[in-house]
Amino acid sequence: MIPPNASLVKYDNPVLVSRNTEKKTPRARNLKASPTPPANTGPVPNPPPKGKSPSSVADAKTQQTEEILNSILPPREWQEGGQLWVQQVSSTPATRLDVVNLQEQLDLRLQQRQARETGICPVRRELYSQCFDELIRQVTINCAERGLLLLRVRDEIRMTIAAYQTLYESSVAFGMRKALQAEQGKADMEKRISELEADKRDLERQVNELKAKCEAIEKREAERRQVEEKKHSEEIQFLKRTNQQLKTQLEGIIAPKK
Repeated sequence: MIPPNASLVKYDNPVLVSRNTEKKTPRARNLKASPTPPANTGPVPNPPPKGKSPSSVADAKTQQTEEILNSILPPREWQEGGQLWVQQVSSTPATRLDVVNLQEQLDLRLQQRQARETGICPVRRELYSQCFDELIRQVTINCAERGLLLLRVRDEIRMTIAAYQTLYESSVAFGMRKALQAEQGKADMEKRISELEADKRDLERQVNELKAKCEAIEKREAERRQVEEKKHSEEIQFLKRTNQQLKTQLEGIIAPKK
């Protein structure tokens, strides 16, 4: 017989429930599933009826405790060689030594399985969940109502963790989408920057060409202006000399002879 994975929850010895259907014998027992009571409400023990012995009342209470334990921590089932084995949770009350051993086993398995001390660690979460289930089992044996209340606390913690896990996964997916969009937008922006830089270089080349053309025109016009001014100055000087000569000749003609 190969038992299932070891757990911190205390179980009874495995029981053979049924064999292979093709080789089933009349002595093989059938597994009967019992309806699971609601998790948030538990049966309230009724006062023992008159006329019943204390032993029968204790047996009924023990059976009721076992039913509550099976509803909180369902029996483990596995098959081996065509045979179905069932292992129910133990209904033996826990002692102080059991609690000390539970703590030691928790520390030992955390070390053996190399669970991380901080951050998110599935191994540490699994072991602490098993430890919490074992504490619920121990408390339920002494007080069923307290065990059912702890069950509600456990289910609420699990739902909260599941909600945070779903939120984490959705946020990771959202972050990945944003990162992909950013990468795509980055490529588009880089392409746009390259195009603008090429346009800038083209415009700078045109500006340089226009500046050179403007400087050439200014230089040519300056040279032409200098030539025109020189020519104009020579013409003025020529006209002045001519005017002076004509004036001298005219004065010589008009002056009276002595």
